[in-house]
Amino acid sequence: RGRATTIMWSAVCIATIAAATAGSRVGAGVRSPAVSASAVRMATVAPNAPPAAATTEEVEMAQCPETAWGARMDIRSAQQELREKKRSEFPHEVSAAAVAPGSDTDAQLAYFREHGAELRAQMLEHGAVVLRGFELTKTPEGFQSMYEALGLEPCLDPLHSVSARPMVDKKSAVYEAVNKESRKNFFIGMHNEFVGKRAPRRAAFVCFKPAEEGGEFLLADGRSMLADIDTELLERLYERSIRYSVMELPFFGWLDSVPEPLRNPLMGIIKGAVGAALNAKVDFDVELVWGEGGYDGVRMLQARAPVQPPAVRHPESGEPTWFCNVHSHSSMLRKRREELYGAERFESGASQINKSDMYYGDGAELSASELDHLDKVTMANTKFVKMQQGDVVLLDNYMTMHGRNVFDGTRKHAVTWFK
Repeated sequence: RGRATTIMWSAVCIATIAAATAGSRVGAGVRSPAVSASAVRMATVAPNAPPAAATTEEVEMAQCPETAWGARMDIRSAQQELREKKRSEFPHEVSAAAVAPGSDTDAQLAYFREHGAELRAQMLEHGAVVLRGFELTKTPEGFQSMYEALGLEPCLDPLHSVSARPMVDKKSAVYEAVNKESRKNFFIGMHNEFVGKRAPRRAAFVCFKPAEEGGEFLLADGRSMLADIDTELLERLYERSIRYSVMELPFFGWLDSVPEPLRNPLMGIIKGAVGAALNAKVDFDVELVWGEGGYDGVRMLQARAPVQPPAVRHPESGEPTWFCNVHSHSSMLRKRREELYGAERFESGASQINKSDMYYGDGAELSASELDHLDKVTMANTKFVKMQQGDVVLLDNYMTMHGRNVFDGTRKHAVTWFK
């Protein structure tokens, strides 16, 4: 009876941990299905501002739309289509000095109203548009008025249900980017923004204060990526599909000291309890796999998302594009970057849980040479954009991957997602 009680309480504890951390941010991660399009209260204050008094003001935002995976395609033909097509300028730049010079914010707002359709079309053609030198967008309020003038409709952050990304301003849909000092030496690999089944169509990233050193915003054209990847590797990835591990629970080294007759039943109970907790919180089926590694060989329980394609056709233009987060999710590539920049400082249990990886759809690992190739193609197509105060990057989330360079100093960047 004592052993049974121990087993039961262990399972309950692990299930509780899983439920509490199921929404941790992990790129292709998880979200709660209970979130509605109801009012969302903003949480933090603008950069360099004193703490604000409590407010009852709320902003209405739609749910982040579901990912548009589209129909299957002949991936060789799709790649050839891109290789034969003339590539657009990437990213496209618009300077305030050329279109609305000076510090007249009213004139700059009028420019965005008059040219909203043009700028949205440029996002679709080029994948990303960099707005330089606008006085209007140096504050959260001005940034909000800019995207409203462009006719962009904000949506909830894909991570909203777990409050994984704090807000910058109480009256707008402006989320803080990854500015934490503890993550300054963490190179954020190239990725499209999608969590579980949710992916915003567009995004606007703004700089309120650049880092003293580094901290560049990174951009990569997914169409160029798809064109440049080795055809044989691309076909393997597309035909076999891919899947991500979205969470690792590294709490199970103690199982090795459990007598073998009890160990397997206990592992089964724990796996069932954690699985029930996770699947109650997310809107896709999570498969749990026992394994070792990542934490000095300690036994862990890994959660894997369903299989998905690494490339899609754009939901509006129909152009094929790379839509795969291997560069940010691959454990091998992350460890390699840690050797260059230093390891991320884990300041909470959630930080350790947010370990991810990517596999073929059948669960097989990508080889070192395959990951080397994908890393080289990604970095060859990555643009380092040094943003100054008020600079904005408008991007199409399906066409354009984004990331962030390491930095020193204080960095205040933010983002709003759009339907």
